[in-house]
Amino acid sequence: MISRSRPTSGPGSPWDGEFARYFGERAHSLRSTAFLLCGDWHRAEDLTQAALLKLYLAWPRLSRRDSLDAYARKVVLRTFLAENRRSRWKRERLTDDPPDVPAASSVTDDELVVQRALAVLAPRQRAVLVLRYFEDLSVEETAAALGCSTGTVKSQAARGLATLRAKLGPHFAAVPITGGR
Repeated sequence: MISRSRPTSGPGSPWDGEFARYFGERAHSLRSTAFLLCGDWHRAEDLTQAALLKLYLAWPRLSRRDSLDAYARKVVLRTFLAENRRSRWKRERLTDDPPDVPAASSVTDDELVVQRALAVLAPRQRAVLVLRYFEDLSVEETAAALGCSTGTVKSQAARGLATLRAKLGPHFAAVPITGGR
């Protein structure tokens, strides 16, 4: 997807307009995916900004514009996973406080319960569930985004769903998990 040439970017680069259009069209969707991964709007914003910066720096080397969404989603996902690996070594610890919710949000109680349940999953299980059931990706597309086998996607999804069902209790156990889009 990325070619080897390394053009330099600077103010007024020829691809700025093209990237700005892409940013305007996709930033909200990428931020929503990041939120589903991390459960915190502020952290989701940081993940999205970091991923879009990486995408901007790689923009002139991207050879296949037809698969930008998949590539951008992969950058968000890998940024999230890398941050979680680094966070194990940080001194600060996360709390069980509910995630920040935007003031103008119309989040239902059920959505908050599911978001809290997602937060207890291991990062890779959470990533698999978000990509499979909220982004509506196939097993193969999810495996490609995560850089793993389809068997790993299936096992991580099964374990994640079992953990979610145990965490959510009998009220949610009968509700099928479907995409959020």
